[in-house]
Amino acid sequence: MAFIKVTISLMLLYFLSVTLCLAHPGFNFPWGGNGHFGGANYGLFPQFYQFSCPQVDDIVMSVLKKAIAKEPRTAASLLRLHFHDCFVQGCDASVLLDDGATIVSEKNSIPNQNSLRGFEVIDEIKAKLEEACPQTVSCADIVALAARASTVLSGGPSWELPLGRRDSKTASLSGSNNNIPPPNSTIQNLITSFKRQGLDEVDLVALSGGHTIGVARCATFKQRLYNQNGNNQPDVTLERTYYYGLKSVCPITGGDNNITPLDLASPAKFDNTYFKLILYGRGLLTSDEVLLTGNLGNTMALVKSYALNEHLFFEQFAKSMIKMGNISPLTGLNGEVRKNCRRLN
Repeated sequence: MAFIKVTISLMLLYFLSVTLCLAHPGFNFPWGGNGHFGGANYGLFPQFYQFSCPQVDDIVMSVLKKAIAKEPRTAASLLRLHFHDCFVQGCDASVLLDDGATIVSEKNSIPNQNSLRGFEVIDEIKAKLEEACPQTVSCADIVALAARASTVLSGGPSWELPLGRRDSKTASLSGSNNNIPPPNSTIQNLITSFKRQGLDEVDLVALSGGHTIGVARCATFKQRLYNQNGNNQPDVTLERTYYYGLKSVCPITGGDNNITPLDLASPAKFDNTYFKLILYGRGLLTSDEVLLTGNLGNTMALVKSYALNEHLFFEQFAKSMIKMGNISPLTGLNGEVRKNCRRLN
């Protein structure tokens, strides 16, 4: 009899927890499973705000339509922001935190300083969501939602985005300096860096395709033009006409903040032109071109496949974005939902 009572009690507790999880996203018990990247194990699911903030997608999209119409570069900036967030402590909005009493901001890291953009757009989205649904939608989810919306508004694919991340109470300057691969990375550096996050070669090549939109500063590719291998010579993989064009934008001294498109053919359109350009020696960054020339793994074959088949690229990009967005999220009672994305509550 006692056993039956205990069993019934446990069943009631289970159904109560499930009901609470569905009725209020704040009750999100991380029960079951300990997989590192499986969203379901952490309580991430696309309908997370279905009842607590059903207008979340509309608000994100409305802000981004205006922001991208005003400055098309914003789309690429927000896509990159999600990447730089997830590769440091997981997708927890740590990258948004400003310096504070207990915070040394990741914005000061070498990959981010004077480079990472889009913070004001995230602030605007957060402010509108706080008006509509106070203390409900996390900054980490806003970053993920903004990356997806930016891709869609640029002509790229959409995906069913698992939600329910919470915001970190810490940042990691050292993690930002060490975990984000630099633009002059070798193919081995890239594969190792992505593998550390649970991402494979397919994810590496597909996510690199995000460079189909946006621009890069001269400082990120100057080495290729003037001293690629420490011998004061350019990178021999650069197509000659493209090389001379880049030299006019990026002189040997100065001009570090001059910008040029990552995809010179269609810099504001999300398509597979990025991969076609790499095949012609017109990948801008070393980290772009080594996907083809690095002679390691399957990256060369993947570049060729995505150059030939845009649908295949879109399909894999969506899968890899979901996978990246599931890197070590905070859920349940971990972290917090920040009222202001730049500082702790």
